Amino acid sequence: MGKHFDLVAFDMDGVLFNHRSSWAWIHEQYGVSNEGSFKEFVNGNIDEPEFMRRDIALWKNIDQNISRMHLVRLFRNMPLIKGIQETVAALKWNGIDCVIVSGGIDIAAEMIANEFGFDGFAANTLQTDDNGVLTGEGIVNVDLRDKGIKLKEFIKKHGTTEERTVSIGNSYTDIKMFESTGLSIAFNPIDEITKRSADHVVFSDSIADVLEIILPS
Repeated sequence: MGKHFDLVAFDMDGVLFNHRSSWAWIHEQYGVSNEGSFKEFVNGNIDEPEFMRRDIALWKNIDQNISRMHLVRLFRNMPLIKGIQETVAALKWNGIDCVIVSGGIDIAAEMIANEFGFDGFAANTLQTDDNGVLTGEGIVNVDLRDKGIKLKEFIKKHGTTEERTVSIGNSYTDIKMFESTGLSIAFNPIDEITKRSADHVVFSDSIADVLEIILPS
């Protein structure tokens, strides 16, 4: 018998959402690019709230009245990785809770969590006014520089330990999650450091391929 786990934390963008980013998905729908501010964020010249502010401004320049419902409609067509339903069902059958920890947009995370029966999610919020129109500000719920902080909150909430938790991610922003869990899986990793930082590496078009690593044999 392999080790038994109680909790699996999935990154969303590039892992469940079969696209590099939920932010980039909206940028593409509006025909805009955040390449400049992305480089500034990676280089540490701007913080995460400012990064979100600049991204939202790109959309508002196209549509000043962009609302939460606009984004819900755009995310209805988001490409998802194969095997999410099977994976969540198999984990839950084995008594393992499933959560999403993402620096992406919480609208997308909530839609995925509701559709497939995840036990919780954390992602970043787009602030809206009373009419649901985006104000231009974002709320950082998941710190991209240390996603382990939010993951540890889930570990505590689900009454388990780091050792009995699994993390699944695809980029360097997930490494702090890897360091906070007993088992880490780099799923379709986009950089070498992520591959080297994980216990296992899986390249697949189906997230279900992580099951053989997680579930006791």
